[in-house]
This record gives sequence, structure tokens and C-alpha cells, in this order.
Amino acid sequence: MKNRFFYLRLLRASLVLGALYDLGFAAFMVLAPQVPGRLLSLPLPGEGFYLSLIAVLLSMLAVLYLVAAEDPRRYSAVVVVAALGRCAGAAALALAAVGRPELAGLWPLAAADLAFGVVHGLLWKAQR
Repeated sequence: MKNRFFYLRLLRASLVLGALYDLGFAAFMVLAPQVPGRLLSLPLPGEGFYLSLIAVLLSMLAVLYLVAAEDPRRYSAVVVVAALGRCAGAAALALAAVGRPELAGLWPLAAADLAFGVVHGLLWKAQR
């Protein structure tokens, strides 16, 4: 029983960290898109509204993660979607980067998404 509460606390923390990660990226996409573009050596889209739209979606996900972090058992479906979605996002980023040296900056993003997805999933399972 004690271990389940430990894993529950870790799950909450991982969801909050995932939310902060997404909110940080969303903020950069809107306020200073050149910063992550330069750090990751990734091209920026021609139209700024693409980044704004992605920033809105990332912010919505981050808020859902924060809601789920309050009570992961009650919002278990959100946690499962978060874990699976992060892994799917990692796969999508990796597939985009395969064989494209100019998109090598996607690999760290894919790794981060995969790490969050695996951690969310393992901690969700462990706290059950």
C-alpha cells in the first residue's frame, strides 16, 4: 500500500513536469520561436500561425496534465492518453527525422516525449 502512494506521488510529479515542459515549449513557440529553432537547428514554418496553433494545443494538453496530476486515479483516462500520446508523438518525430539530417533536432524532442510517455505509463501501472 505504501509503495502505491509513493508511485502515485511520482506519477503526479511526472505529469506536472510534462505540463511544464509543454507550457515552456508553447511559450517559446509564440514569444521567441527562433530560440528553440536555433538550439535544435530546426527550420521554422513559413507562417507563424502554425506555431501558434501548436502552442494552443500544447497548452491545452498541459492543462489536462495538471488536472490529472491533482487526482490521477479519477482522471486515469487522461493519464493513459498522456502516456500513449507521448509515445505516439515520439514515434512521429522520429519518423520525420529518419534519414533527414536537417531535422536531427527532432531526435531530442522524440527522446523527451518517449521518456515522458514511458514514465507516465509505468508509474500509472505501478500505482494501481
